[in-house]
Amino acid sequence: MIVPVATARSPELAGTRRWSDWLTLTKPRITALALFTVGAGYVLGAGTGQIQLSVMLHVLIGAGLVAAAGGVFNQLWERHHDARMPRTRERPLPAGRVSCEVAAAYGASLLGIGLAWLTMTTPPAAGLAAAATFLLYVFVYTPLKRHTVWNTVVGAIPGALPPVIGWCAARGTDAPWGAIGLFSILFLWQIPHFMAIAWRYRREYAAAGYRMLPNNDPTGWKTAAVSVFCCVLLLAVGAIVAWSLGSRVALVGALASGVLFLLPAVRFARQRTDDNARRLLRGSLLYVPLVYGLLVLDAGWL
Repeated sequence: MIVPVATARSPELAGTRRWSDWLTLTKPRITALALFTVGAGYVLGAGTGQIQLSVMLHVLIGAGLVAAAGGVFNQLWERHHDARMPRTRERPLPAGRVSCEVAAAYGASLLGIGLAWLTMTTPPAAGLAAAATFLLYVFVYTPLKRHTVWNTVVGAIPGALPPVIGWCAARGTDAPWGAIGLFSILFLWQIPHFMAIAWRYRREYAAAGYRMLPNNDPTGWKTAAVSVFCCVLLLAVGAIVAWSLGSRVALVGALASGVLFLLPAVRFARQRTDDNARRLLRGSLLYVPLVYGLLVLDAGWL
């Protein structure tokens, strides 16, 4: 018996592609990282014995919807520029698989439901922090990418707010220093992380009209210096926050994670190659899960 093989036009593949496009519009990897830090922020804000699973679930749902909406509107803003870069030209909007009108309605629905969910189930501060994250990401950082190399620093602000959302869901505006500490770690971490990406794809970013530091740094010295500087600061700040929110175990873990992040940054500074930028990127991917994970373990969550 001959079994029919699904083709690109078959309903099965068309349906799968459609769901994949809806997911891609939300930038799922960025959203997943944001939700991880939201959850960590909630656990650390609530403290041992005060964690309410229902509240944690509510903040994760609401913040996840708002973060997903940010991904949709970011891609709406950048669809013409994404069409010029090989790594983004097949996204749903530049490829023409989803219309701008449909994407806008999708993003607005996610945003409205997410903010309403947070407003009804968490303290007001959590909803305000989520709204600020969306506004800064979509209406400040996204357009700045085409105008100034400082966009990475500005973009690190909304990128560092998710743990603040979680903290506010647990404690409102009480004890803000913990939220500030978690914010600082994520803020500093993002800069060398994105410097590594921007260096690897500097030609694509330049062709697409994005103003990234490596585009105006042919030797890579400025890019590497910024990365090393932020990694050194992160080593100190991470240790301070780990000590204040956790224990000696978290402190040692933060120091070890900081060193593992700093070493590839130094190597990149010595030899500014794409391979070393890739190593720096890999080093960055370990830092947040390790440090935030140890802090959560210290809080007695696991």
